[in-house]
Amino acid sequence: MPVLTRLGRLDRLLPAWIILAMALGLVLGSVIPSISDGLDRLRVGTVSLPIAIGLLLMMYPVLAKVRYGELARTTHTGRMLGASLVLNWVIGPALMFALAWTFLGDQPEFRTGLILVGLARCIAMVLIWSDLACGDSEDTALMVAINSVFQIVAYSLLGWFYLTALPDILGLDTQGFDVSIWTVARTVLIFLGIPLVAGALTRYFGVRRRGVEWYEAVFIPRIAPFALYGLLFTIVMLFAIQGEAITSQPLEVARIAVPLLFYFGIMFTVGFFTGRAIGAGYARTASLAFTAAGNNFELAIAVAIGVFGASSGEALAGVVGPLIEVPALVGLVYVSLWIRRRFYSPEGTPIKLSGSAAGVPD
Repeated sequence: MPVLTRLGRLDRLLPAWIILAMALGLVLGSVIPSISDGLDRLRVGTVSLPIAIGLLLMMYPVLAKVRYGELARTTHTGRMLGASLVLNWVIGPALMFALAWTFLGDQPEFRTGLILVGLARCIAMVLIWSDLACGDSEDTALMVAINSVFQIVAYSLLGWFYLTALPDILGLDTQGFDVSIWTVARTVLIFLGIPLVAGALTRYFGVRRRGVEWYEAVFIPRIAPFALYGLLFTIVMLFAIQGEAITSQPLEVARIAVPLLFYFGIMFTVGFFTGRAIGAGYARTASLAFTAAGNNFELAIAVAIGVFGASSGEALAGVVGPLIEVPALVGLVYVSLWIRRRFYSPEGTPIKLSGSAAGVPD
């Protein structure tokens, strides 16, 4: 079955919905110039209340879907878990930092926005990409659960390291990088912590009262579209505020897309080579690769808005993320399926390459 036909209608057309939301936001910003002032009057800290509602709405369904009970399987998947943690929390952020400085060295706001994207590990769409690529659903759920919890602590610490400490150590221009750990941590706690607790409680009581089958087959499909609704509403609001900046510098927006494309491709490739190196079968390797390649753009957008404001270049860079990520990872699903046909047996075990052992079966 073709990959795109296995996506739901909303997910299959996600790039189109994002483009339409951007266009609607630009129209609203030009027709109602005072919309930005109106959103400012409904502000909580650095985030307008309507945007905050949109951010929480798009995070909750994703976190209600995570199988938190899979955390108990950690001791049985030590190599996979270790590889996933290194890829997600060491290699991924470092790679995005390098790409951001390479391609956007003269654009501190966009540069910071990309680094925020690199720090936000995927906990949402990776479940879809892994399924489409015939990955291991249990391993994917485990890695999603680990990343969901790990981000509460790791995101703010890595944010301080890559936005403040490392540029100072390397003698780089730190303009726009003066971010305290608490500023990032507070935003993460609000926009990840609240929906994480709500999602975990929803799953616990939903499964307890109606069972796993009802929860995953009936309840989750009912609330899942609200993640997209929240994302699109947030994008409309952001582009209504950002309209002038976007229309006046379209080439700068295109520049944000280039390092993102490099990032997705490199992380996917490294993930696949890592899975093969530790002797994992195809399904587990695909799960590892897509978990490493994807990013939690919802959290990145939330942090960019919460720390720098909705009209910032950091927020704009975050919004460009899903527009590039969705078609890029759909393409990588096709690449993954080709790799399975070419380098793995029908049972999913690695085929020995000429002259070397590529790995051992699980």
